[in-house]
Amino acid sequence: MTMRFFFVVACAMALTTSLALPVSSAEPDERSTAAAPPTLFSRGIYSFFPQYHPRDSMTCDNVPRVCRASGSPGPDCCRKQCVNVMTDNQNCGQCGKRCWFGQACCGGSCVNVMYDPKNCGGCNQRCKKGSFCQYGMCSYA
Repeated sequence: MTMRFFFVVACAMALTTSLALPVSSAEPDERSTAAAPPTLFSRGIYSFFPQYHPRDSMTCDNVPRVCRASGSPGPDCCRKQCVNVMTDNQNCGQCGKRCWFGQACCGGSCVNVMYDPKNCGGCNQRCKKGSFCQYGMCSYA
């Protein structure tokens, strides 16, 4: 009795595994040149719920408050990504405005941190009065 039970369970597991995993062959199928549609099991559990798309539903262009959550990179949404336009070099001041090499985004403006005495070497790093900024250091040389 128990041996028959284990045999039935093993056959059932083998059958479900063979149905769930696609079999790939090294040789292409000559009968069809079109790509086969994905099987029901290869798309995962969310294929049963067509109205739910986990990757699409929580982007900031659909739900802007996602960017204001704790742990978010920034409160602004640019190209479906949360960013801070006051400090992000790829979106400085507005979406898509990039800072050039040697510049940093300080307060929403691209500044040259190599020679700007108000932002010498980084944002808000002021040189002392009367000194200059050169190569990102105050009063170098």
